[in-house]
Amino acid sequence: MILLEVIATTVSDARAAERGGANRLELITAMGEGGLTPSIGLIESVVEAVRIPVNVIVRPHSRSFVYDADDFAVIERDVRAMAKTGANAIVVGMLNAHGDVDTEALERVIDAADGLPLTFHRAIDEARDLPAAFETLLRFDAVTNVLTSGGKPSVLEAGPVIKALVAQAAGTHCTVLAGAGFTVDAVAPFAAATGVKAVHFGSGVRVHGKGSEPVDELRVARVRALLDAGE
Repeated sequence: MILLEVIATTVSDARAAERGGANRLELITAMGEGGLTPSIGLIESVVEAVRIPVNVIVRPHSRSFVYDADDFAVIERDVRAMAKTGANAIVVGMLNAHGDVDTEALERVIDAADGLPLTFHRAIDEARDLPAAFETLLRFDAVTNVLTSGGKPSVLEAGPVIKALVAQAAGTHCTVLAGAGFTVDAVAPFAAATGVKAVHFGSGVRVHGKGSEPVDELRVARVRALLDAGE
């Protein structure tokens, strides 16, 4: 079965996604900014409200994926706090000034996560060499998912790149999580063509397809059904 991850920004989003058949949530706030760190209260409330795993983003601001010492101090505090909430995993991403994965910072986050796995998010799509950045992430056992649009604004424009990343990840502990720009009807053919085993939805399963609207349970259910049917 192809894993379906859905972005939630509220408790009601989380419940609707679960009812629709989502396998996992990514919990964020500030969807219009690409997702920022949610409050501890929201994390705990969502974890209590659903039975499916809740992955939580830690992103202190939307200016850049290159963080300074003060940013990392905030990130580490947030990660340590989240490790106590019942969250399933931490979603992070950081690059250095050269456009490579900031491995030193990633190691610090892994340490702060206290055993929780990590998803490395779409910061990788801004790396100067995406396959090389992915290869770097494969060295970290804690990084179990990499969310990517293949370096394109929409993942639907990056089928060959995603297919190559899936091949690169074959036999490893890490899953390519394809996302950004999916539509309900396009996702199943895309998965069939690329071999991707996990997909990520945001606006595509919201009312009117808008990020500012709530999750539409029926859209989630439609995606789940199409993925299951392989159509």
